[in-house]
Amino acid sequence: MNIAKITDYITLDMISLDLKAKNKKEALLELSELLGTSDSIDDPKIIEQALIERETLGSTGIGKGVAIPHAKTNFAKKLTIAFGRCNKGINFDSLDNQDVQLFFVFASPLSDSSIYLKILARISRLIRSENFRDKLLNAIDSEDILNIISSEEG
Repeated sequence: MNIAKITDYITLDMISLDLKAKNKKEALLELSELLGTSDSIDDPKIIEQALIERETLGSTGIGKGVAIPHAKTNFAKKLTIAFGRCNKGINFDSLDNQDVQLFFVFASPLSDSSIYLKILARISRLIRSENFRDKLLNAIDSEDILNIISSEEG
């Protein structure tokens, strides 16, 4: 059985532990720029617009200080994931009204729904663990983040 792993779609350069954003709009811009550093993303501005459009359907701030902004667009050649941490926290209109510090953001081609949904479900499961969230909040560098995710994925 082929299990989709977050670590298959994220690289060290797709991790920022010091997002500068002060609000939701700035966070989406910064996260889309982070995704845009990947060769798999054709245009970070289009990704930003797709993330903003997705947010109009309902906040991807799912609670417990976590948001999972995501977009489906043909400007993503393949599923691409980035991770951002904002140490001060950002009002992201989360379901529980808590500020968001941890962001898993991804873009996927329109044709790739199966893997997209599996990864979304996997991230949603992992972030339920307070221990996992605490480890991400206390990680020292990008390598630490990848190791934490890899360890939790098994």
